[in-house]
Amino acid sequence: MDLSPSGLSLPATSRRSLLRGVGGAALLAGAGIPLLSACGSSGSGSDSKTVSLGSNSSDAVPKKAFAEIYAAFTKQSGIKVNVNTKDHNTFQEQINSYLQATPDDVFTWFAGYRMQFFAAKKLATPIDDVWTKIGGNFPDAMKQLSKGEDGKYYFVPLYTYPWALFYRKSVFKQHGYQVPTTWDQLVTLCKKMKQDGLVPIAFGDKDAWPAMGTFDQINFRLNGYDFHKSLMAGKEAWTDPKVKAVFDHWSELLPYHQDGFMGRTWQDAAQTLVSKKAGMYVIGSFVAQQFTNKADLDDLDFFAFPEINPQFGQDTVEAPTDGFMVSKAPKNHDGVTKLMEFLGTPEAEQIYLKADSSVVAASSKADTSSYTPLQKKAYDMISGAKSLTQFMDRDSRPDFTSTVMQPGLQKFLQNPKGVDSLLSSIERQKKTIFAS
Repeated sequence: MDLSPSGLSLPATSRRSLLRGVGGAALLAGAGIPLLSACGSSGSGSDSKTVSLGSNSSDAVPKKAFAEIYAAFTKQSGIKVNVNTKDHNTFQEQINSYLQATPDDVFTWFAGYRMQFFAAKKLATPIDDVWTKIGGNFPDAMKQLSKGEDGKYYFVPLYTYPWALFYRKSVFKQHGYQVPTTWDQLVTLCKKMKQDGLVPIAFGDKDAWPAMGTFDQINFRLNGYDFHKSLMAGKEAWTDPKVKAVFDHWSELLPYHQDGFMGRTWQDAAQTLVSKKAGMYVIGSFVAQQFTNKADLDDLDFFAFPEINPQFGQDTVEAPTDGFMVSKAPKNHDGVTKLMEFLGTPEAEQIYLKADSSVVAASSKADTSSYTPLQKKAYDMISGAKSLTQFMDRDSRPDFTSTVMQPGLQKFLQNPKGVDSLLSSIERQKKTIFAS
């Protein structure tokens, strides 16, 4: 996952930029002069008819969609939302110092560990009162993602998208391939694809984050959601045999990964799926944006990463989720509560989804009638999951994932036989970083 997403206007360097603001991860430490400041810090947020909101959605598409959500809220409640929009990457880099100073009442952020980090630092306000109103709109997995480590709610989710194995229906039909549901079936399919002259698994890791997605899939399929979450939180040893087993499985797949991955972006890898040169691709549903021809897009499909350990089956789905939090001391508590309750409605989600079809609603009550077949399938996969993960650099400390895991996984991919010393190195660095 690229650490510097900044919107659709930039070259294709980040899956996040192509998701029109569906966050990346930057270091949590504030950087330099705190340019990110609250629009309500001068007193404008203290008005009972005004709520201030800090937003990282700087690109035109989400910015417009969010503006329409806030306008609908104002029309319903009479409460104005003063939006303080900052460049996506600047927001990420300065979020820590921003929240410790005089932040806006509400701010856009990410579910899971990202949210829990600031909740644990007392830089966010619990919103259990909001969830008594909106709880029925969300599946249990979304509720789980919205809670801090203290069991209280701190987050209202808006949209999400799944990671899976994407493929072309026509390619599978042409060769008579069957969707694999077990690890052995996946390996057998890879062998067959290679014999048929296809690249079995499209792959590009130039930006260092895509490999983390494959690690996540194998780890929670092999070791389960609880172990995966605990490992990401620094509570398990990277030298544990369970972790070694993840890399042993991955090594079995490596001969079927696309060569030259270090020099290839995820978009370049996606083009081999578009051109039918690759059979499958482990990626998020944002890959659909690379299918600019409607006939090609209609041919795109996906399936859940196959079962490895029957104990855990396919019950976990990687589904990065974005939404809203409340800062530590909102100036207009009543207004904030009303806004957060509105943001947790299917109505708010549907306003957003009219502008951005690359994601799906977090709510289980949102109207899916306008979804594409791909969106409907993504929605069903997420809403039917027992557990949801967020992606390695959202489920763990960003300094750990960026400085240790990204280069570490690339070392493994280039030299899988050196995994023992690599895991020892990762564990040493993890202890230092998580102790800080």
